[in-house]
Amino acid sequence: MKKNMVKQSLSVLMISLMAMTPFQQTAHGKTKLDINADAAILVEADTGKIVYKEHEDQLLGIASMTKMMTEYLVLEAIEEGKIKWDQKYKVSDKVYQLANAPGLSNVPLRADEEYTVRELYDAMVIKSGNGAAIALSEVVAGSEGEFVKRMNAKAKELGFENYQFVNSSGLSNYDMLGMFPKGTDVNDENMVSAEDMATLAYYLIHDFPEVLETSGLSSKIFRPGTDEELVMKNTNGLLKDKSYFYKGADGLKTGTTPFAGSTFTGTAERDGVRYISVILDAKDEYGQPSSAERFIQTSELLDYGFDEFETVKYSLSDIDKKKQPTLEVPDGKEQSVTIKIDKPLSIRVTKDEKDKVKASVKLDEEKLNDDGTLQAPIEKGEKIGEMMIETPEKNEYIFDEKQPSYKVDIYAAESVEKASWLVRSARSIQSFFGNLF
Repeated sequence: MKKNMVKQSLSVLMISLMAMTPFQQTAHGKTKLDINADAAILVEADTGKIVYKEHEDQLLGIASMTKMMTEYLVLEAIEEGKIKWDQKYKVSDKVYQLANAPGLSNVPLRADEEYTVRELYDAMVIKSGNGAAIALSEVVAGSEGEFVKRMNAKAKELGFENYQFVNSSGLSNYDMLGMFPKGTDVNDENMVSAEDMATLAYYLIHDFPEVLETSGLSSKIFRPGTDEELVMKNTNGLLKDKSYFYKGADGLKTGTTPFAGSTFTGTAERDGVRYISVILDAKDEYGQPSSAERFIQTSELLDYGFDEFETVKYSLSDIDKKKQPTLEVPDGKEQSVTIKIDKPLSIRVTKDEKDKVKASVKLDEEKLNDDGTLQAPIEKGEKIGEMMIETPEKNEYIFDEKQPSYKVDIYAAESVEKASWLVRSARSIQSFFGNLF
């Protein structure tokens, strides 16, 4: 598992912050959920911390959840100005055949018709249109074969460890009417571990938060007012007006094939807290793939995150309730400085963990005297260190290099000029004689 921790270069001044301000429900100590799937994971969306996991590293089929990578590359191309939302695409013969193939999830696309990137994107995200996904791969990369290379390259760039992308839609290659991407085999399947799917969801949400505006729609009309008008119903059963409605759910993608079974990458936000969940090959009580169970088990995962953990906040004011936190500045005109942070630090913990978590202040060693005190002069607003949260448990995260933001910069709330040589000398003499008596 990925456990590398961020190295710190600041000297340490430990300050115990035992007073805390918890909110939300308290934990009940559950550690095992009723998950009947080949793999599952629950992750904090803000930090990437793994909250719950089962077989999270196993390489498994993902079906149409593949489209999440296609979404990422499309949104990246939009951001970089390589393609535009209103850009027109003329339907290729391959896309026409696959967009109208019986038994495949699709928004039918007409031969030689032109569609905008936005229309294709909505059809892919909301209706899970396979033809639309392949069309977008041709828009971005010229061919689906070239697009698949970019999918795998992006997976490597994002730090995936267990993955194989073979097409842009999530179809089994053998269902592509012999038109599977160049460089892949007819029997190839899109396969990614639950942890790496959670990693993809993390970056998709963080890099392109607008993705949730589309994935959170229960339905949308395709080409309204034309003879192609079609109500696209979202395949996500957790959304509003759906059978398994879950408060706060707004994404991300379902998937179903005989090879992958019933899969789902979900996400929901409540009171500013967001979780990401992944279920691969959900099964019913008889061990059969179940579309319903992927939503039922996702709800259980999300409930675990929202109900069993609480948010604990830490502020510098917890050091001393009577006044603003200050630090000594022996060589300053004023011999102390008030310190501040932009916002409190917060962390999601169980009830058992809550009293074991502490915060520490790490001051910039370049701003310290030999005795560890702050050195004047200090400018108002100058960063002088960081406040960080320390936990007794070693947490696991979905990525190696990027670690959670359990830290916040500390600034000087006021300026402190350096005292004159005469004043500093007088203080030294006073301190010397004071120590004698």
